[in-house]
Amino acid sequence: MHDRPRVPTLSLTRIVLTSGRNVDLTELRLTPTYDAMSESYPCRPVNDLRIRALLRNAARMSPTVPVHLIPPPREYPDQYAGALGAVETLPRVACVGRFSSMPLTPANDPVAYRSGLTVIWFQPTTRIPDPYDTDPALRDIDWTTLALDYELRDPSAELQSLPTGL
Repeated sequence: MHDRPRVPTLSLTRIVLTSGRNVDLTELRLTPTYDAMSESYPCRPVNDLRIRALLRNAARMSPTVPVHLIPPPREYPDQYAGALGAVETLPRVACVGRFSSMPLTPANDPVAYRSGLTVIWFQPTTRIPDPYDTDPALRDIDWTTLALDYELRDPSAELQSLPTGL
C-alpha cells in the first residue's frame, strides 16, 4: 500500500479563476447581512461597521492566510434618509470563504504545501458558488498577488498533542 498525500481531497466546490488556476472552497460561512434585531436602518455607517466586523472575524477564522474583501455592490433605494444618512443596502447574504490551491512557490512541495486565501463577498442568495456560474468578481481574484503558501500539518501529530482522558 502506498502513502496518500496530505493534500485535502474534499471541498465544497472548485472554481476556475480567470487566470486558469483551480481553487477549492474548503470552508464557507453564510450570515445575513442585516440583523433582524438591529435598531438601525441600512446606511453607509452601518454597512461599513458590518464589513469591518466580517474582516475581523475572517482574520480570526484563518490566521495563517490573508483576507480579501470583494467590494460589495451598494444600492440606494428611493427612501427617506434617516439621521445617519441615505438608505444604502448591500446584498442579503454575507459570505466568508476559505479557498486553497496548489502552492504559489514552485520550490514548495505540493504534497506538503498549499496556497490559501480567505475571501469575503456578498450575494443575494445562500447558494454555494457554482464551478461554472460563479460571480465574475470571485473568478477575477488575483490569486498570485493575494494568496500565501502555508504548510499542511500532519493530522496524526495533532491527535498526539491532544490531552488524554477526554
